[in-house]
Formats: sequence, C-alpha cells, structure tokens
Amino acid sequence: MLRALYSSAAGMQSQQLNLDVIANNLANVNTTGFKKSKVEFQDLLYQTTRAPGSETGGGNMLPTGLQVGHGARAVATSKVFTNGELTQTGERLDVAIQGDGFFEIQMPDGTRAYTRDGAFKTGPDGRVTTSDGLVVLGGFQPIPTGTTGISISANGEVTLTGANGTQTFRVQLVRFANPAGLESLGRNLYRETQASGTPELGNPGENGFGTLAQGFLEMSNVKVVEEMVNLILAQRAYEINARAVQAADEMMQISNNLRR
Repeated sequence: MLRALYSSAAGMQSQQLNLDVIANNLANVNTTGFKKSKVEFQDLLYQTTRAPGSETGGGNMLPTGLQVGHGARAVATSKVFTNGELTQTGERLDVAIQGDGFFEIQMPDGTRAYTRDGAFKTGPDGRVTTSDGLVVLGGFQPIPTGTTGISISANGEVTLTGANGTQTFRVQLVRFANPAGLESLGRNLYRETQASGTPELGNPGENGFGTLAQGFLEMSNVKVVEEMVNLILAQRAYEINARAVQAADEMMQISNNLRR
C-alpha cells in the first residue's frame, strides 16, 4: 500500500507538469510564431518478485513474471514545429515562413538566436530588427532613409525602391537537423544546442527550405479545442491518481484498526 501511495503521487506530479505545459500552450494561442509543447512520459522502475523465464524445477519455466511498477515521470517537453496559420497584416516588413526554416537573430552579447516571428521593424540606423530591437541577420541589409518601397519575394530577394534608385539583396534562412532540440529562450527565440545540431544556411524555396510571404505573419500552431481535450484528460488522470492515494490510505486505516 505504501508503494501505491508513492506510485500515485508520482502520477499526480507528472499530470501537474502536463497541466503546466497545456496552460502555457493556451496562454500563447495568439503569440506570433509560437510552437506548442507536448510532455513525454515514461514508467518508472519495476520491482521484480518473479522474473519471467525463471526455472521452477523439473525443466519447467515461468511463462510470465511478477513485476510491480512505481509510477510514471515526465522525461521531456518537446516542441512541435508544425506550421501555424498565416494571417495577413499588410505591413511591408512582416514576413512569414511557409515551411522549414528560422530567421537568424543577433543577441546583445553577440551570440545567435533563431525565431519564426517575422514581425520586423526598422531601427534608427535603418537596420531590420525584431520587436525587442534585436538585429536580424541572414543577409538583411539596412533600409536607407527615403525608401518608398520594399518588396520581398518568396525566394528571399528583397528590392528597395527610393529616390536614390533601386537596391537588391537576398536573405537566407536557417534550419536544424533536430529543431526539437533547440533551447527555448522566451521572447519567441530559440538557441542552438548540441541536440539540435549546427545551423544550416540556405536560400528560401531551395533544397527544402520554406518560402517567404511578405505582409503575413505566422500565428501559433496551438489548437484550442485540442488543448482543451488534453486539459480534461490531464485533470481526470490527476483525479484518478488522487483517488488511488485515498484508497491506499483507507486500506492502511483498516489494517491499523484491526483488533485481536
């Protein structure tokens, strides 16, 4: 019965983490470029009283064993990098990625970060930045003062039109062998890790890289109905584990109240 208490408590703790992840997904349902997370569980160690395949004498063998587990635990929170829906904004520096890839960002300490949030702005020096003022890399050139037109094609070619003529350059995207291994930094940013692999630069629309859509933003890939179903399942799993704790406690109480 003590084992049942600890197993159920482990299950309740796992479902509490599951609920935290679901709540974070729902909180970011309108966050640009947000990718939902999912919790992955494993069962804990087993206490083996009789191992399957053990000899019982006379050449006989146990076809099955006697094992009792000790509950479950969460082992990973994995990002799901499916594409979110695109919403049209009409802003000339709003860029959405349709397919695989990230924008490359320079952090204040000089390191690189990566994002799917293409809500870009222009800094006082003309450089293209994120909403937090972080410089966008990947071939983005400063926007000169007096620029009247900005055109970004699906393959990443950017054309600037102004009083001084036309300027053209091409931007690139970054992708990873294992994007689920990226470290989430908040502010719609990710950082490279050993698990994600090294960043690979490429042109939009080539070699499997996604294309760009100017005047659009990629919304969160969180589906409210799906998360609400997961929320109900997590609540019911937590509830049944709590009932198992209560049942084990009642059984121990019965044992303690035995009289000779």
